[in-house]
Amino acid sequence: MLLTIIAFGDSLTTGFIPTRLAHQPYSRFLQQHLDRFLEQRSLTKLRIKVLNRGVNGNLTSDMLLRFRWDVLNAQPQYVIILGGTNDLGWGLPIDEIFDNLTAMYTRSQENSIIPVCCTVPSILSWDTGIQPRIQLNTRIQTYCCQNHLRCVDLFTQTSNPHTRELRGEYSSDGLHLNEQGYQKMADSIYYDAIHPLLIENHETTSN
Repeated sequence: MLLTIIAFGDSLTTGFIPTRLAHQPYSRFLQQHLDRFLEQRSLTKLRIKVLNRGVNGNLTSDMLLRFRWDVLNAQPQYVIILGGTNDLGWGLPIDEIFDNLTAMYTRSQENSIIPVCCTVPSILSWDTGIQPRIQLNTRIQTYCCQNHLRCVDLFTQTSNPHTRELRGEYSSDGLHLNEQGYQKMADSIYYDAIHPLLIENHETTSN
């Protein structure tokens, strides 16, 4: 049995790190968690594959346009949706960003794909960029609570609780993360969403 998970988003999904040739996508670290999960439970008949469908510079409108091609046509069991960073950088309305994200959540469910919804991480050394993130993330979390969707709070997991800025040890340029930051993203997504879903839906898979 093959279980497919798609990591869908922008440069935070591709694992972009400025000035470096190699990206460090969180999907690579997530795959390591999943491989250990299968090995520890001796689930030899179950394979789990993570496909990275991040595109640098994408707005949520771009993501929505390619959603059918990159997600629906692949027929995954799960899709991890992280978008909005670039929209906020361009000063686009939060209502517009939120509508694009919820359209992707809805389309996933309509096609029997379980969405894992992520809040947008914070930013470092740009204080005015933090509050719009908090506003968008609050709407994402409220929507997920009301509609019983899994939500991973990447903002809280990677930010300083006092300043609300992206933690320096996770940042490569103030906006993108470094290897440690992308590892933290993978840990949060796995333990807060994917692992519970696997326990709930797939641990009973027999050898």
